[in-house]
Amino acid sequence: MRSILFVLAGLAVMALAFWSYQENYKTRDTLSEVRSLHAQIGANHERLGMLRAEWAYLNRPDRLSDLAELNFERLGLLPLMPDAFGRVDQIIYPIPDILPIIVPIEVDSAPVPAGEDSL
Repeated sequence: MRSILFVLAGLAVMALAFWSYQENYKTRDTLSEVRSLHAQIGANHERLGMLRAEWAYLNRPDRLSDLAELNFERLGLLPLMPDAFGRVDQIIYPIPDILPIIVPIEVDSAPVPAGEDSL
């Protein structure tokens, strides 16, 4: 009986060793993948910073005004001037349509007598 228990214990130890061996390599693969993803994220952050800098460079007001002047005949763009802007109170907002009242409801503020049902 003892020998069977020793054999079962040995098999259990081998099974656990095999399982831990597989988990070790899965963990290593996952950590390698995480490092790779971190490297990609860092590279993408650098690229995003570069693209933002390029966007800021291309959207310089002096450059855009020069482009507007060069392409005025084709695009009809006018340069922005401070007097081209209006005030907020000068904006005309559309008036919402007022729907007709088809079924009027009478509203009364008189109290309902005690014995009557309100509905």
